Amino acid sequence: MTVLPNDGLSLAAEFPAATQEQWQHLVEGVLRKSGREVSGGAAEDALATALEDGLRTRPLYTALDTAPETGFPGFSPFVRGSRPEGNTAGGWDVRQRHATASGDLVLADLENGVTSLWLVVGEGGFPVSALGQALEGVYLDLAPIVLEAGRNTESAAGELLRLYEERGVARDAARGNLGADPLGYEARTGQRLDFGPAAGLARRCAEEYPGLRALTVDALPYHEAGGSAAQELGASLATGVTYLRELTEAELTVEQACAQLEFRYAATADQFLTIAKLRAARRLWARVAEASGALDASGAQVQHVVTSPVMMSRRDPWVNMLRTTIATLAAGVGGADSVTVLPFDHVLGLPDAFARRIARNTSTILIEESHLARVIDPAGGSWYVERLADELAHAGWEFFQWLEQIGGQAAALRSGRLGEKLAETWEARTAKLAKRREPITGVSEFPHLAEKPVERAPAPEPPSGGLPRVRRDEAYEALRARSDAHLAATGTRPRIFLAALGPAAAHTARLTFAANLFQAGGIEPVTEGTFEESGATEACLCSSDALYEEQAADTAQSLKTAGARHVFLAGRPGQYTDVDDHIFAGCDAVAVLSATLDRMGVS
Repeated sequence: MTVLPNDGLSLAAEFPAATQEQWQHLVEGVLRKSGREVSGGAAEDALATALEDGLRTRPLYTALDTAPETGFPGFSPFVRGSRPEGNTAGGWDVRQRHATASGDLVLADLENGVTSLWLVVGEGGFPVSALGQALEGVYLDLAPIVLEAGRNTESAAGELLRLYEERGVARDAARGNLGADPLGYEARTGQRLDFGPAAGLARRCAEEYPGLRALTVDALPYHEAGGSAAQELGASLATGVTYLRELTEAELTVEQACAQLEFRYAATADQFLTIAKLRAARRLWARVAEASGALDASGAQVQHVVTSPVMMSRRDPWVNMLRTTIATLAAGVGGADSVTVLPFDHVLGLPDAFARRIARNTSTILIEESHLARVIDPAGGSWYVERLADELAHAGWEFFQWLEQIGGQAAALRSGRLGEKLAETWEARTAKLAKRREPITGVSEFPHLAEKPVERAPAPEPPSGGLPRVRRDEAYEALRARSDAHLAATGTRPRIFLAALGPAAAHTARLTFAANLFQAGGIEPVTEGTFEESGATEACLCSSDALYEEQAADTAQSLKTAGARHVFLAGRPGQYTDVDDHIFAGCDAVAVLSATLDRMGVS
């Protein structure tokens, strides 16, 4: 909510200016009706939301919530964008990822809205020798090429540069990134790479290919290991600083070194946090460049943003289209230079033609139909976004300083201390996911047991051995896999009988809650007939507190007499004879469901 000052416009002249104290007083009245006695600032605190990194979003922001001066688009500290014109010229660069050497798929993307290519070569992708095949028919002077080749970077870069020469592409017309990222590869695999080849590529690009960059500072390994937004920012800064040191030691100037770096970040369905993260990243990198002695223009961070793999679900994957749409909107509003929308079936294997089409059209719709790129820095001036970006920048800088204090990014990776920090963050988030405080639509909320699984051809295995790759749905996916195995072995899913007490008005809410919760674990709720007819071995009572007082004990006893081995009650814990357990909003759903499957003999 935003309280607007009385700005003297005739439209608002007849209304008195509202004050924050008046708003707090109204909030106090609402909270009082719910049984909470608070006053003043405590009223706002009661409605605040805790985020990771110790941040809190408040329910109200006003012009009093100041943030440091953000400057102008295209000028230091680049909070408002790395270029004065933003993305208004033609929208952001629509960059799609390819892990197979299919020239047909590449051309289909380029002919239908994609403007650059991200090619995975070597481990997790296609052979270096197939690079020419993948780029068959591609106008290399028009389509920028970004490589991701890990330990094969030097050979893949050499092959791409050979193709430029073979096809007559002028050196000043080549665009893209050769993708050297030794620390990113080490984060993925635990294997060290010598920086020498990356430095050699950077020197060659600086001297011969003005439109090519040599290095990627990939923050996705830290995001995919469960890191927070501030940890992602801090790790990217520490990596970028390491590369600056290495490149300047290789006799590049600070300005040349900065020009060789492109930063890669994740965009999630938390749109405001994503917007704030991208704005904070530019501000922080500008500070690093300034401290390194670079000219102001050299501190403009180039950002490639990828929709988060962590947020993608394997069950009900169609919902991923909605998640990636919000994430892409946030990336665009946040000022990303390039955006990759992962297809909705990305986590299931190789995307099909429909999924690839939807992915590229997501950007097209936001640019062409929603006109998202027509405004330079559309988030600028939002008190909430400006304040959140400032707070996130401080949290990210603090994590960066911690990494530097323990020896820098390489030392933090090799000692395991960075992995420990990321694991701690993910453990806390896992608890929220288990309690459904962070709901996953189609997985922990509103699952659809009867839906036919979406199947895809397997994708190349990505590099592994370093930091883990986590997914929000992993605990529920494990439960659903147990249910699927039981269905395949017996022809039926594990079942639970929901005993509705009283009229629909009394039991509907908790019946729906219980059905939703048990289906999240692959347990089929049965609401019709009797317990004996249900084929279930456990039951759950569903009704109002008043009816529980009257009927819960007798009904639970009757269910156990009929053969129920375990009886739940949907509601807060109370003293009811023969009720073994309770389910309620905020309970550990994963623990409840896992224990239930164990008792049912579902392995």
